[in-house]
Amino acid sequence: MNKVLIAVDGTKASTAVLSTFYNLVRRPEHVILLHVEKLQGRSLMLDMLGDAEMATLKESIAGTEHKHALDEKADKILNYYKSELENNGTVSITAKIRTGHPCDEIVKVAAEENVDLILLGNSGRRGLNRVISGSVTREVQKHTKVPVLVAKRPSTCEEPYSWRDAIASVSVTSAIVLGLFLLGTLVRR
Repeated sequence: MNKVLIAVDGTKASTAVLSTFYNLVRRPEHVILLHVEKLQGRSLMLDMLGDAEMATLKESIAGTEHKHALDEKADKILNYYKSELENNGTVSITAKIRTGHPCDEIVKVAAEENVDLILLGNSGRRGLNRVISGSVTREVQKHTKVPVLVAKRPSTCEEPYSWRDAIASVSVTSAIVLGLFLLGTLVRR
């Protein structure tokens, strides 16, 4: 195996790529670390933009504080993974930052670099959350001819439960209860 593309982001799911790489991948000659900056966070509208609209958006944020913050975050993420790989004996590493749709950029870099394997983390989202936010892993698997290895984090009960998780859980539950109430009201009429 000559080249492996490892796509990383700032999520907990992405950390699983390291253990998967160390345990399952034969040491390649070269590792390409890729971080794809999403310009507007988790906006569904961003995923609907075509190439022309994405190019316009990229041009409009170039040189702004927002773009600078995205670049700093990307550098921090890539530096973390690069140092982890270097500390474990991987010598030839290239770090790349791309901006746009994660799936599209991962597939493009894989083709440009002629990689032998793509390694991705899996968020583990299910149900409605996956439908709403999509799955980069699934899209990459559909659109590339390169083998894709998906690293899943083991689920543990010892993981801390954040306030953000609690608020999201309550919000979703409240929305479902409200929806069922409204549906019941409409059915009775």
